[in-house]
Amino acid sequence: MRKNTRPIIVATWIGIIVNLLLTILKSIGGILSGSRALLADALHSASDIVGSVVILFAVKIANKPPDEEHPYGHGKAENIASIIVALLLIIVGIEISVSSIKVIFGELPEAPGTLALIILIVSIVIKEILFYYKLFLGKKYQSTALISEAWHHRSDSFSSLAALAGVGLAILGEKLALPFLIYGDAVAGIIVSVVVVKVGYQLIKGSSTVILEKVLPKEDVKKYKETVYAVDGVLRVDQILARTHGSYVVIDMRLSVDPTITVEQGHTIARDAKQSLLDKHNEVEDVLVHINPYDP
Repeated sequence: MRKNTRPIIVATWIGIIVNLLLTILKSIGGILSGSRALLADALHSASDIVGSVVILFAVKIANKPPDEEHPYGHGKAENIASIIVALLLIIVGIEISVSSIKVIFGELPEAPGTLALIILIVSIVIKEILFYYKLFLGKKYQSTALISEAWHHRSDSFSSLAALAGVGLAILGEKLALPFLIYGDAVAGIIVSVVVVKVGYQLIKGSSTVILEKVLPKEDVKKYKETVYAVDGVLRVDQILARTHGSYVVIDMRLSVDPTITVEQGHTIARDAKQSLLDKHNEVEDVLVHINPYDP
């Protein structure tokens, strides 16, 4: 098991417990206050739980050692998990939108109670804390799954903010006898759905890039090339291709060396270049080196 596994698992379990409590609180609050937006937000929190469970399985798979069928490891399991979480976001977003539209074209709803406002404010604060916590860990340990889960929390925070505005407008509309404001709760539900679907799309786009094995841009590869050039015997870096494989990086490169040296000496240079990359860049998991005879 990799050293970054435990913090990711702990953070994911914290998310599951918090989301479970928020789902229960929002569901009860939505029923008691009659808030459509709060009930929709409860559904969003429930989807977070499913996403977190997917992340747990993905992290476990991603940290399995390489085998014959997966010589580069199982790192992409996290990216697959990110896509699953993103799809859940999109499905939830569409469901929220459809539900809210039905309210707008139905009879004039009653304005939610102030209980909904209190619950939404608490939810926003908690979700923002979870967002920054998981985003920090995700970047620290280069976990795409944890980063996607962090943005899931942020989308939940945004949805709660939209719901808060909608509930506030609905309550204000009832007090001021302005019927159109009472629909603010349902309109907020539609805004929530747009935010949720957008975040889901962005997560799918980012994870798909990794699964399709898109190489890192030249500016990101520059540091690896500098490390290799510092190795004795390397005359030229003919090609260096680096790609993300889940939370780590795999590098394929071609190096030119003196054509008059022995095979053993060429092998030593290749071994030193690989080890130098592994030692100086923690994110690099594996390196494949091909040796070419130097031709000026």
